[in-house]
Amino acid sequence: MALLPILEFPDPRLRNKALPINDVDDSIRKLADDMLETMYDAPGIGLAATQVNVQKRIVVIDISEDKNQPLVFINPEVEVIGDGFEEMDEGCLSVPGFYETVQRPDHIKVRAQDRNGETFEIEDDGMLAVCIQHEIDHLDGKLFVDYLSPLKRQRIRKKLEKIHRQRA
Repeated sequence: MALLPILEFPDPRLRNKALPINDVDDSIRKLADDMLETMYDAPGIGLAATQVNVQKRIVVIDISEDKNQPLVFINPEVEVIGDGFEEMDEGCLSVPGFYETVQRPDHIKVRAQDRNGETFEIEDDGMLAVCIQHEIDHLDGKLFVDYLSPLKRQRIRKKLEKIHRQRA
């Protein structure tokens, strides 16, 4: 397994849209393992392939306290159930150090393939539902800062650009 570099906002590559995975093979399983290792090391609870500059529709998530319940979603598709919304503070490995309140549908069903290519469905209305939506947004080139006001988004952008300049 290997740690992968995580892209940070405002890197334009985070706006790329991921392509469907046609064949779940050993290279996809290795990608999933590398993404999990990267996510745990960061540390985070979710990571999309686009965040590590891989334009494939794969997401890894582990919201367990002990970080021992990894989930792999390949080609995930979300269906919103009901019309309720929930507000939750979100952070992102690609927007380090910032947490903002985002409103999302509160009850979803996701259909995806696992690391063996088997199709499965999960229905959730809690933290997992929020995390799945957040990560699938990444696959579509969208970040949680896109849900914020232009002023807040610009403030975050400027602060991260300054940090990036200081690192260079």
